[in-house]
Amino acid sequence: MKNFNYSIPTKIFFGKDQINALPDQIKKYGTKVLLAYGGGSIKKIGLYNKVIKLLKDNDISFFELSGIEPNPRITSVRKGIDICRENNIDLVLAVGGGSTIDCAKVIAAGISYEGDAWDIVLDPSKIKSVIPIASILTLSATGSEMDTGAVITNIETNEKLGTGNPEMAPKFSILDPTYTFSVPKNQTAAGTADIMSHIFEVYFNNTEGAYIQNRMAESILKTCINYGRIAMDEPENYEARSNLMWASSLAINGLLTYGKETNWSVHPMEHELSAYYDITHGVGLAILTPAWMEYVLDDNTVDKFVEYAINVWDLDRSKEKYDLAKEAINKTREFFISLDIPTTLREVGINEEKLEEMANQSVRIRKTIGNFKPLNAEDVLNIYKAAL
Repeated sequence: MKNFNYSIPTKIFFGKDQINALPDQIKKYGTKVLLAYGGGSIKKIGLYNKVIKLLKDNDISFFELSGIEPNPRITSVRKGIDICRENNIDLVLAVGGGSTIDCAKVIAAGISYEGDAWDIVLDPSKIKSVIPIASILTLSATGSEMDTGAVITNIETNEKLGTGNPEMAPKFSILDPTYTFSVPKNQTAAGTADIMSHIFEVYFNNTEGAYIQNRMAESILKTCINYGRIAMDEPENYEARSNLMWASSLAINGLLTYGKETNWSVHPMEHELSAYYDITHGVGLAILTPAWMEYVLDDNTVDKFVEYAINVWDLDRSKEKYDLAKEAINKTREFFISLDIPTTLREVGINEEKLEEMANQSVRIRKTIGNFKPLNAEDVLNIYKAAL
């Protein structure tokens, strides 16, 4: 296990009616809020009215940024920064899923930056200060409610990139599973795949001795496998929704990464799909993951797949290593199929046309991605083709 410094500073209010903590928490940081949200689902479930009433009843002034996209765009970030600067905003409150929270984070980081906000996406070292961020979560998926990163899309340049800063961790997040009851089946499925992919990125790893991190990772994977379909079929099943919501946060808040040397593989590949075709992130991850697993399986990685097969899928440990590994990969693919997620790139409108361009883009910052088995542009292209 590697050396690490532990810090997960976000305060969590988990459970029913925890929104009542909102006014007192906001007032710790000020009384002027940017309320950021997406396409209006928070209005349909009554959450918008609850938030507005709490703000008004507690003399907290607010300004709104609506219409934040599922793959949040730099144009929305720029709008939010302008609103914050014009009104001396004290805190950015994101109400929605990970896309809304990601957008809020980069808004909060961009207020003090004198150049264009895209600069701090390209180079997070340019982030010098971040005003406070808070979130009310409505979708279990990205884990942005409890981490320090954000992913933003630039449609003009076909780029979808991650950025981050320790100060971009929300000061507090309200996690009420009832706010996810109305999430449609397809979004619940994609969110479950996203959670699992965050875990895969750090679980399939070469760092030795991180036993406790691996066992925690396996338990969260099993949680997703157990509750993903239940949440789809029984949308108001509180047990399923609450377990998925907490899994979302734990998958990427750093807990599973501490003590490991990590470099992600499938996310950088999928970001290109989303940047060029604007597909649902979790769907792209679910399509690519089994293809990536099959591609990286070799004599150096097979033992990790055996560990995955036995501890996550409860497969018969007496079988041959490669048989176990391949069966575990098939189980992974079958699970995503059970969630009614498309299994090929063609199903989501992606053909051979831009595969090579996307493969080259995925490694433009570094020559390779991933450290479980490093992948160059040719490797990424082969995985894309296998996923067609």
